Amino acid sequence: MNKLSHFLWFCAGTYRPLLKRCPTEANKYVGIGGTVLFTAIFAGLAAGYALHTVFDDLVVTILLALVWATAIFNLDRYIVGTMRKNGKPWTEFKLAAPRLVLAIVLALVIAKPLELRIFEKEINQQLATQKLELVKQTKSALEANYPEIAALDLQIGALQEEIAASRQFRNEKQGEYDAERFGVKTPGTSGRAGIGVNARKKEEQLDQAQKAYEETERLNRMKIDQLEVEKTRLNQLKEAALLDQESTISEMDGIAARLQALADLSQAQSAISLANSFIILLFILLETAPILVKWMTPRGPYDTLLAFRENALMLHTEEQWYQTQAKTTASREICDFQLANRTTRLKTPETSSSDLI
Repeated sequence: MNKLSHFLWFCAGTYRPLLKRCPTEANKYVGIGGTVLFTAIFAGLAAGYALHTVFDDLVVTILLALVWATAIFNLDRYIVGTMRKNGKPWTEFKLAAPRLVLAIVLALVIAKPLELRIFEKEINQQLATQKLELVKQTKSALEANYPEIAALDLQIGALQEEIAASRQFRNEKQGEYDAERFGVKTPGTSGRAGIGVNARKKEEQLDQAQKAYEETERLNRMKIDQLEVEKTRLNQLKEAALLDQESTISEMDGIAARLQALADLSQAQSAISLANSFIILLFILLETAPILVKWMTPRGPYDTLLAFRENALMLHTEEQWYQTQAKTTASREICDFQLANRTTRLKTPETSSSDLI
């Protein structure tokens, strides 16, 4: 337990010799250290999940998550350890403001993978709907890109109508011939049964209609076959393009597509939008927990001792500096005095020589 407390004191960025002199402060800084530690752990887990959705490599994910957790731990420990309880909340807040901004940004970034996981089923359904809509749009675009197919269908239809019209005419002549043979009275028959003059005329008309029908069908079938070959070729090109587009659409399952689907769901459903807001708020609270805990903690004996020690150290440092400056000044004055004496001694013989002359 003692080692654990010392480790949590380390996490809180405390000076252990001073903290040992304040037993009532020990538990407070154990709590602050635990907050720093677990915030780093949660940040590492969240970052690990986010990175796993990107890299899909367990080893890389673990390494980067550890680096991320260590960075957050070091940053929080530094800020918590350097925040001084001087009775000026605004000054303390300004010191922690950059970390709070970073916490909000991190919460917005890290919360997204968790949101994607929570609403995975809804996102999958939204993606499926979007893919179907994209496939429909792709088909419509491809139809517009291949107007020749519709033109070929029209030509084939016209040729088939010609065959049908020729067949209908042949059938009409067959009906007239049969009616004439069997003595059925119609506007175009004599009403006398048997093979007479009229029946033979009807038979000749039927033969001509049959030949015309067979010739029309033969020629049109040849044209239709040629058109069908061209239509098949164009359809194959269109199907190949459609398959390529469908393959691309089916692969639209990355993080960007999922984020877009989540954004669409948030706009369409207020419940999902509200849940997203609460998740982001939760991560903001987790990321800012060490700073908020330190900020809200009242000033205690440890803070007083720490401030006294730092002030004493600063005074001692300033005293040493002034002493060094004084010694430097005294040494400089001595050097100047000695230099002046030496200059005087050098000038004295020259003066005596001139006097003798």
